[in-house]
Amino acid sequence: MTHGFDADYWEDHWREVGARDGHRQAPANPYLATGTEGLVPGTALDAGCGEGAEAIWLAEHGWRVTAADISAEVLARATERAAASPAADRIDWRPADLGTWEPVGAFDLVTTHYAHPAMPQLAFYERIAAWVAPGGTLLVVGHLQDPGGDHGHGHGHGHDAGHGAEDDQPPAHATVTAASVVGCLDPDAWEVVSAEERSRTMEGREAPLHDVVVRARRRTSHGAAAS
Repeated sequence: MTHGFDADYWEDHWREVGARDGHRQAPANPYLATGTEGLVPGTALDAGCGEGAEAIWLAEHGWRVTAADISAEVLARATERAAASPAADRIDWRPADLGTWEPVGAFDLVTTHYAHPAMPQLAFYERIAAWVAPGGTLLVVGHLQDPGGDHGHGHGHGHDAGHGAEDDQPPAHATVTAASVVGCLDPDAWEVVSAEERSRTMEGREAPLHDVVVRARRRTSHGAAAS
């Protein structure tokens, strides 16, 4: 199936999810906790925040979060969900097309979890990487590219919105490898902390999720070795 991943696509997608799943809430992606371990909380961007699980987790762990998504439908769901959190005032929910939106400043952490923009996937990662402050961290969680073409997971911003439905698989152009993500990062400007291809199971799904998880630190000065 071809997906344009434009605003209309995501509005329709999240309306369908809401109609099917009601108020069922997926937890934050488990790679977020491991990927931010040891970091001092500061400012964070959740690029393609979906239903807000990761943004809320970050806020509850001391981060001040800008949570951006192209879908007004899902931002309304996320805002409602965050209302129950004591850290709700630490989140700025931002309607934004991440292919054209420009933040005012840089962030100590930029993270994305399976967000698929209308632009090419790797170009999207390059774009959001530019928003990481010197000394800051980029954490990318994406769908693993399968040479056999059987991706085996849904694409709903990384949460289990798709329930593994056969017609809800990410197309090849929305998948990546750890090497391709690392290849987007200038080694003079970035220290790659970890780059993994992993699989995990999720409750309610028969097929495992196959993931790419890359954490990188922006060097404090271009061309300088990390301290």
